[in-house]
Amino acid sequence: MGECLFCKIAKGVIAANILYRDGEIVAFEDIKPEAPVHIVLIPLRHIEKVSDLEEKDIGIVGRLVFLASRLARKKGIGSSGYRLVFNCNRDAGQEVPHLHLHLLGGRKFLWPPG
Repeated sequence: MGECLFCKIAKGVIAANILYRDGEIVAFEDIKPEAPVHIVLIPLRHIEKVSDLEEKDIGIVGRLVFLASRLARKKGIGSSGYRLVFNCNRDAGQEVPHLHLHLLGGRKFLWPPG
């Protein structure tokens, strides 16, 4: 498979509003936000979907969640509440075949979602 959209964003080939970057993770604003705060966090290493995770990936998933909580605080939604979402495959809403975590907040959410 050629480089996916998120790999290209991570490498700077496609522009995005990058909010965080380190040697393993990039976080950027979603271009089609579903909430006032909508940030996408991705591992730099290409993993297609949640069901492709292996035991060696536990650390990166934990870091994605941890960094999402830090970004939520930074964006002022840490106390009011936010939602973290991993979608897996098309029926669940995964549009880009690269593992990613959505951080959404700044409005009330309904339950159940979708």
